[in-house]
Amino acid sequence: MTLVLAFTSIGVASAEDVAEPPVVAVDQLPPGQDVSSTVTELAGWVVATRDTEGYPFAIMDKAAAQVLVFDGDGRLRGAAPGLFGSAVGDHAAPGIAGLALREIPGRDRTTPAGRFVGAYGPSIDAGRVLWVDYDSAVSMHPTATGVPAEKRPERLASPTPDDNRVTHGCINVAPEFYEGIIRPTFERGGVFYILPDTASLAETFPEFVQSRATAQSDEGMGASPENQ
Repeated sequence: MTLVLAFTSIGVASAEDVAEPPVVAVDQLPPGQDVSSTVTELAGWVVATRDTEGYPFAIMDKAAAQVLVFDGDGRLRGAAPGLFGSAVGDHAAPGIAGLALREIPGRDRTTPAGRFVGAYGPSIDAGRVLWVDYDSAVSMHPTATGVPAEKRPERLASPTPDDNRVTHGCINVAPEFYEGIIRPTFERGGVFYILPDTASLAETFPEFVQSRATAQSDEGMGASPENQ
């Protein structure tokens, strides 16, 4: 599934948009890597329900190590690999925001799942950063080479998501993707949807799952003989 095919059917463009020049999305995903149907359906639901109230949004698939960015009208701006928390899990440990990185236990180095309203703001030691979830100290920033042994740029450039779990919980993307897509898109804030590792979709995004179940039920009724 290419990015073009994956997002042609989610209904993000209105009739007024037809005459506008097409938005060319930046695709940095490894060749042949699919975008899951869950991501596609979630993007469509976000736009259809105006869940972000016109703010840009990103959907992050931890299992596939993907970050997909959309503008306020729901147009795909770009897709790229991301690095996520080294620990598998969807929780944010209580008090984790007050710990230094070296103090965070390995089991708590998770990227929490859920819907987060984020924005740029100050940090104690990194200047102005893009906070995905300020309360759990999860931000998105460009990959750094501060700890060579972690090989973060190499992990990000690998063709599979198998080695993309290495951070203390923050999301890392390539510097060029951050400067070209992330920074200008979220300069005034946005909404971030992070798919779960182990929690259910119903627990993480209950309204989306309920809407999808209703739509599937309606389709099933439409196909029955008594409704034809």
